[in-house]
Amino acid sequence: MQLIHKYASLLANYCLEIRPGDRVFVSTTTLAEPLVSAFYQAALQAGAALVEIDMAFRERERLFLKHASEQALNTPGLLSSIAMETFDCYLAIRAPFNLKEMQNAPAEQQKMRQKALEKQNQYYFERTADRRLRRNLCQWPTDASAQEAGMSLSEYEHFVFSACKLFEPNPQEAWIQVRENQQRIVNYLNNAKTIRYFTEQGTDLTFSCEGRKWINSDGQTNMPSGEVYTSPVEDSVNGVVHFSYPCIYQGHEVEEVTLWVKNGWIEKWEAKRGLSFLDQIFELPGTRRFGEAAIGTNYGIQKMTKNILFDEKIGGSVHLAIGQSYLQTGGKNQSTVHWDMITDMTKGGVISADNVTIYQNGVFLI
Repeated sequence: MQLIHKYASLLANYCLEIRPGDRVFVSTTTLAEPLVSAFYQAALQAGAALVEIDMAFRERERLFLKHASEQALNTPGLLSSIAMETFDCYLAIRAPFNLKEMQNAPAEQQKMRQKALEKQNQYYFERTADRRLRRNLCQWPTDASAQEAGMSLSEYEHFVFSACKLFEPNPQEAWIQVRENQQRIVNYLNNAKTIRYFTEQGTDLTFSCEGRKWINSDGQTNMPSGEVYTSPVEDSVNGVVHFSYPCIYQGHEVEEVTLWVKNGWIEKWEAKRGLSFLDQIFELPGTRRFGEAAIGTNYGIQKMTKNILFDEKIGGSVHLAIGQSYLQTGGKNQSTVHWDMITDMTKGGVISADNVTIYQNGVFLI
């Protein structure tokens, strides 16, 4: 119980920086009740005026897409819409019942639903960009996530809590140290104009970050974190990128993805498994441009768990996201999709900035 309260306190006081009078929205599932209860207490103790909680039950989203009328599909949730437009803090706690729940959901209904949520998503991206809406995404260990990671539940709990630095005497101080360590990298990258990712496994990609901002991801928006990221200039991305890790989105797993890019536009793509789902995603608006380029810096995470919250932070990896840009970086691409794809850099990987090698075999040289 003490560990759960440390987690809740970290989320309320460090990640969301809850202030007196704040309105706080929490979305999760009923499996996360222990953390929700502890967080509710911590948020109120921090002075929150309102804490609204949406706890999904088993298969809620699948049942909705299967049985909802066209009118229902086109009607955004009232509470979530109000929260994205007007609340001060948003905590999303991942606590899945079944990670494959949406795998066979009807595609047309999903497209209709994504269209209906465009305005809500726009408020979310605009208000999180300038922290009018302070948000955090975190994880509560469940059997489904443990099984996907190839761990027992107790092993997975230890993995999650360790990644969040909850075993440290003062987790907040530990994350402040992460922020300080990453800031020198961000400072260097913010003076660069052109970045190149190269691997011996099939990646040779360049992009411009001139006029864009690199962000120090220090645990405030994701818990855990450990990455630096930007949004590349949309029409500047050129070359080929091969993703050595499985690419997972909405319960679908696509393996050995390779993308060919010209002037920012993804012209061609291949995958050894899951190609039909990739084809489907690339039909959606905005998905054939990149919204993010990033470098994972959390060397405490070395095992892929098929959970992007952790996997994109793997120390010695880079990732790019197709779709929605981060407005706080200066990105302009818009999409209902933001799909992170990861590749290993520890075996001959090189990153250069303005033709200077700054990173090799998964380690920064600066």
